[in-house]
Amino acid sequence: MTLKIIKLSLRAIYNNKMRSFLTMLGIIIGVMAVVILVSITQNATSGITDSIASMGSDQITASITGEDASVSRDSIETLNSYSVIAKTAPVITTNETVKHNDETGSYSILGVTNNYFDVQDVTIQSGRLITDSDIEWTTNVAVIGTEAATDLFGTWDVVGGTITIGERNYKVIGILEEQGSSLVGSDDSKILIPYTTAERITGQKSVSTFYIKASSSNSVNVAINMVESFLLQATRDEDSFTVSNQSDVLDTMDDVNNTMSLLLAGIAAISLLVGGIGIMNIMLVSVTERTREIGIRKAVGAKRQHIMLQFLCESCILSVLGGLIGLVLSAAIVGIYNTVAGSSATINWSIGLAAIAFCAVIGVLFGSYPAAKASRLQPIDALHTS
Repeated sequence: MTLKIIKLSLRAIYNNKMRSFLTMLGIIIGVMAVVILVSITQNATSGITDSIASMGSDQITASITGEDASVSRDSIETLNSYSVIAKTAPVITTNETVKHNDETGSYSILGVTNNYFDVQDVTIQSGRLITDSDIEWTTNVAVIGTEAATDLFGTWDVVGGTITIGERNYKVIGILEEQGSSLVGSDDSKILIPYTTAERITGQKSVSTFYIKASSSNSVNVAINMVESFLLQATRDEDSFTVSNQSDVLDTMDDVNNTMSLLLAGIAAISLLVGGIGIMNIMLVSVTERTREIGIRKAVGAKRQHIMLQFLCESCILSVLGGLIGLVLSAAIVGIYNTVAGSSATINWSIGLAAIAFCAVIGVLFGSYPAAKASRLQPIDALHTS
């Protein structure tokens, strides 16, 4: 009997193909919305998370934000005496106009010490690093990123070339390895100069940002406590500085991901509920149109539960079939997106299957009322239709 009811349900859906498709449209769109958005969003956040994680779990960032807080480079270097701290690297950041012949652009200029390259795991592909002697003699030298080299020179082979930062000429002594983009923009467009040279350009004498490399990933928390104690003693104001580790940023990203997932799940639930209402409306119309059929079937022995089961079956098939179509279309659209955008987003099949399971629940919930109404019809009702 169950097999016969399924066959009757499929035949009823097939005989009204256009109406069945329009009925499923809300479900299709709802499933597509959640699967596509979740897949693309997870791909984007995964890339950002990987970028943060690649910075290293033993790296710490300290920022001094208080207007009256003043910490010198020499005092920061005293942190190197702690066993849990491997190295420190103060940084001065500014934006300057950079020229080479007729090419001009605005670039992020970082004043760094030799420790910066080790602390931030930055390597060069050619030339040399900024050395302690460059810091001591305030030399006009620069290590530039590949994007900056291409923009200014048209090639990466620029070691020995000259660029103009502000009003002074700088000799290019090294080219950074290609790093890609991070949360704050492209790392390949940065230009590194000696810390003391940056002090001369900006007039900045106190440190506002410095990086710390812990002696090991296991000693990061102890190192953070050391740095916080040092800055509290130096500034006398716990609100004038912040100290963070990559794990803190990753935890924040996880919170953002969870919030986004809940938001997308809410959008999907609303879309599927709207689709369920559409299914209920069409099923109610179907009950009215098929009053004669239902009355005749009851006259020849069909029981109330048989009629109810058939309409519930039709509702579930419409809902689940709409979910499956939406999932297939989602896979196709994500594939097109990957081709056009050069991305590597993948379908989150678990979300898709969960959406289809929810579609089955929607089919039962919104098909129950039309099914109950159909099951209450009597054989004599067949005579009341024209």
